[in-house]
Amino acid sequence: MELEQEEEEPVSPTGQYFNSSVLSISVLGVLESQVPIDDSPTLSLLQDVFLPINPRFSSIMVRDKNGIKQWKRVKVNLKDHINVPIFPTATGDQFYDQQFNDYLTKISLSQLPQSRPLWEIHVIKYPTRAAAGHVVFKLHHALGDGFSIMGALLSCLQRADDPSLPLTFPLLRNDLSLNAEGGKGIWNAFSGFFNTVLDFGWSLMKSTFAEDDRTPIRSGDDGVEFRPVDIFTITFCLDQIKLIKSNLQVTINDVITGIIFYGTRLYMQETGQDHSTKSNSTALVLLNTRNISGYKSVEEMVKPDPNTKWGNQFGFIHVSIPELMKAADEIYPIKFVFEAQEIIKRKKNSAAVFLTGKLLETLRKYRGPEATARHIRNTLKNSSMTISNMVGPVEQMAIANHPCSGIYFMVVGVPQSLSIAMVSYMGKLRVAVGTEKGHIDPNKFKSCVQNSFDVMFKAAANSPSQPN
Repeated sequence: MELEQEEEEPVSPTGQYFNSSVLSISVLGVLESQVPIDDSPTLSLLQDVFLPINPRFSSIMVRDKNGIKQWKRVKVNLKDHINVPIFPTATGDQFYDQQFNDYLTKISLSQLPQSRPLWEIHVIKYPTRAAAGHVVFKLHHALGDGFSIMGALLSCLQRADDPSLPLTFPLLRNDLSLNAEGGKGIWNAFSGFFNTVLDFGWSLMKSTFAEDDRTPIRSGDDGVEFRPVDIFTITFCLDQIKLIKSNLQVTINDVITGIIFYGTRLYMQETGQDHSTKSNSTALVLLNTRNISGYKSVEEMVKPDPNTKWGNQFGFIHVSIPELMKAADEIYPIKFVFEAQEIIKRKKNSAAVFLTGKLLETLRKYRGPEATARHIRNTLKNSSMTISNMVGPVEQMAIANHPCSGIYFMVVGVPQSLSIAMVSYMGKLRVAVGTEKGHIDPNKFKSCVQNSFDVMFKAAANSPSQPN
């Protein structure tokens, strides 16, 4: 690969952590095509639309004379980044379902070469029960967080009904977002101070020596990030989730988190390990630290505005997964929603995320980015699962005139047995689940989360307000 110019840009601290000797985390973005895929426009789409989005898509990570990592622009050979796999010949969508799932597992484990820009695209032309074909983007997390990457992917897409009109999004209430600057203002409130001390102290313990219990959702083994994963999705109707939200007078994210938590505990119960329903299990809930009310254009994200800028702008909070207590009444499942609401609301009234950021910066300053990356890896490894979500467009999208019937994403390379990522699209909520192969039964887990939703919907319909 030829160097295009000597222009360099420092790699952000988070970019260095996510591309280090102990961490290499990527994001898979999956687009489901409604029609058979014609891959002839791929090169022009990447050259004319994708690469101009951000210089990082045309850069590699190098070290300068002082050993500091920099982004260096290079001349991109697009053919090195395009993969069109050939599956065995067979009939029936169900056969290609398995082939596609195996292929996702394969690319989730493969490492992006450091000698070229840290992204690649996979065009799968074979039909499955979900789609007539798939386009999978794999982008290294060092390039940016979910907000940035989603913005980049959306820049390659158009409205299927009228390409001249912009995509629109539901109004974003930042239920799972946090403005880090806002954390400073709560020091005058006693509750905020108490929550900060408690949350920061607990977070510090969870990142160092306080591991979650080994359970049916957490093997706790070293090197779990190098093991094969099963990636599958669950689809919910947003109108039904909104009905639960209205009846319980909570937020959509409270409902979603409650459903995931309840389904997870049901899965633990289904395994026959009764003690695991009360185990010490925590989820890392990712928070967007931008002060935003919706997606911004890529042009706005690359401007030097701290509220919208490109890159990794997120934090996380530790949330204990509520215990599964035996109860005969139907009202019980929705207590998971209220408990999730209470925990997240309390933790947002805290400067713990802000202090955690300061801690990471201090570690980087005095011990270096590799030591900081180890701290982050321990934080992930010691918890049981990660939950992240994004808001997708209301209208149907199209890529190179291929209407997209669905979209989802998954974070891979994380040292956890269970990862969950959610995105809304066309009135549906797509929940993507990544599970450690051989440790978690994907079919049983999917069934338990679906059952959680069904039970929650039924219980919420009979409960218009929070129980006493």
